[in-house]
Amino acid sequence: MTELPLPAQAKELTIGELSRRSGVPSSTLRYYERQKLISSTRTVGNQRRYTRDTLRRVAFIRASQQVGAPLEKIRFYLSLLPAGRTPTQEDWARASFCYHQELQKQIDYLERLRDRLASCFGCGCLSVDACALLNPGDRLAEEGPGAVRMREP
Repeated sequence: MTELPLPAQAKELTIGELSRRSGVPSSTLRYYERQKLISSTRTVGNQRRYTRDTLRRVAFIRASQQVGAPLEKIRFYLSLLPAGRTPTQEDWARASFCYHQELQKQIDYLERLRDRLASCFGCGCLSVDACALLNPGDRLAEEGPGAVRMREP
């Protein structure tokens, strides 16, 4: 049994449909479009139409925002996807590989932060009793300003 192709309009979503399906307000979708994170075509009546793969892009944007990714980084990772066609699973895997490495760095940093919250951050402040034990003679000051132990190993 062969599948009949969907009519072109069934493959596209209006801004209201995209908003309902994604859970993202229409105003935010228009903002994403102005920021070149998603794109639409226009009907002869100048109404926006989005391809169905835009749902996945919006989900990616929202998930990225939840972990604190700035829009310019999100835009970069989305730019790794092909333009003019629906990204395949392989396309998403390729684009997510770089993002995976970035997220792993963040996870490592957050784990270091979590594990050192109750102890010395290694800032060289000498204001905590433990600093005299963990940072004798303020030797961490030679490594530069800030919480030097929180830097990547």
